[in-house]
Amino acid sequence: MAFTQFVPKAKKSLLKIPNKPEGANWNEAPIFIDEMNYRGDGAGYFKAGNSQIFTIGLAGGTARQRTFDDNNYGSPIWSKDGESLFFSANLHENHDLEPGNSEIYQLNLHSGNVSALTSRFGPDSGPVLSPDGTQIAYTGFDDSYQGYQVTNLYVMNMDGSGVKNLTEDLDRDVGNPQWEANGKGIYFQYDEFGDTKIGHVALTGKISTVVEGLGGLDLGRPYNAGDFSVSNNTKFAFTLGGPEHPSDLAVWSDGEIKRITALNDDVFSYRNLGKVEEIWWESSFDGLKIQGWIVTPPNFDPSKKYPFILEIHGGPFAMYGPAFSYEIQQYAAAGYVVLYSNPRGSTGYGQEFGNAIHHDYPNHDYDDLMTGVDAVIEKGYIDTDNLFVTGGSGGGLLTAWIVGKTNRFKAAVVAKPVINWSTHVLYADNPAFFTKYWFPGNPWEEPESYTKRSPITFVGNVTTPTMLLTGEADYRTPIAESEQFYAALKLQEVETAMVRIPNASHGLVDRPSMLMSKSASILSWFNHYRDQ
Repeated sequence: MAFTQFVPKAKKSLLKIPNKPEGANWNEAPIFIDEMNYRGDGAGYFKAGNSQIFTIGLAGGTARQRTFDDNNYGSPIWSKDGESLFFSANLHENHDLEPGNSEIYQLNLHSGNVSALTSRFGPDSGPVLSPDGTQIAYTGFDDSYQGYQVTNLYVMNMDGSGVKNLTEDLDRDVGNPQWEANGKGIYFQYDEFGDTKIGHVALTGKISTVVEGLGGLDLGRPYNAGDFSVSNNTKFAFTLGGPEHPSDLAVWSDGEIKRITALNDDVFSYRNLGKVEEIWWESSFDGLKIQGWIVTPPNFDPSKKYPFILEIHGGPFAMYGPAFSYEIQQYAAAGYVVLYSNPRGSTGYGQEFGNAIHHDYPNHDYDDLMTGVDAVIEKGYIDTDNLFVTGGSGGGLLTAWIVGKTNRFKAAVVAKPVINWSTHVLYADNPAFFTKYWFPGNPWEEPESYTKRSPITFVGNVTTPTMLLTGEADYRTPIAESEQFYAALKLQEVETAMVRIPNASHGLVDRPSMLMSKSASILSWFNHYRDQ
């Protein structure tokens, strides 16, 4: 068995601190940091050490370490003959400054030599060996420093030769590759128009869709996460999603789908859910077609007027879909009509759509969202005096941007946002990525680009009562971002409040109680201003 394990090492420090006298009660020693990446969201401050490759016999015993340097190694897979391991890693000397430039490597277990099988600039990851052991499938792309770049599926010979892009014509992100038992093709999953699907590509390049409707693994917001596995006789087990229930297990066989679990039927037998309806509209900016979903309250009556919530996804390179969402259903149960959507920059619509915000985020995604609000209002059942807006991460950024651009919303909740791009890219947990891919240069080189895209620039326009909500252990959009906006709103004498979630990283909802308290906090703010 081959696996990776973190191996600690002694932390080197240039600080020469005098020894503590016997019996003295000193403060803890200073912490010396000299790494580019010294902390990560959800992980906290990194311990000194690296993830190394080990092997161990199936009978047990002592594991044998196979790699020994200062790099981090990805999960290994075995060669057919058991003589080598294949894995993905970024072993380049400048890996701190080019964090996405990973390769597929081969580790010879006899000699200990590590050789690179790929060499192009860009991420190459997730190697999967063909059934006969002669080919390797993997995912990646040629990196051009664009904000969004479609991940393709490649295949190569075991020695790295004969590289072929199998999904060049798909224009969708490919993930989770799994070989067909006969070795003639590869199954994979991909997102499209809010749905997660299982596709198949033959080694000749012919692509087809096999199964649709995967999802349901994200309970908080309607991100359409899913997973699958395939048997040797071409049957699929997968997570069955949908707006009516969280994920259940299902199987696909010969074109027929059978749901085999119904884990939450006892709850939904006495709970009324909001109805989820698909909607499309054309952006007022350029006519770009945008997909969204309207969720109406239980026992909805279209002849009545309802308060409205615009809920915005994060990422920004991510995708909402018709998936069960605790938060959205909570808002609907409280009597609100909810709109969520995939504005430009979202995934699942191709590279051109996703990259429409390259070095231009936020900007015209604002027009996409406001046109969507107008499209729902045109249906006639929205109380236009009670419009509310919220979103998290990239959605928090857009919410802060929106209240700086319009006063049409009665109240807003800005969750885990970026407020000041100049501070964010230098304070978040991956500075080499944000500055290279989302901006044309560093903040001191391109100050105007950072300023014109920062909500703090427009805080003087804000009149909307706005609450900030962020985890105290968030290192992706650190709470200092929220604190800046809170202080600025206070100086502007705008009604505001700040909610700090103890022990929470960027995800905010790592425990059920966190998920409950997040949506309850948002509803508390909106209900306070509703009908005032």
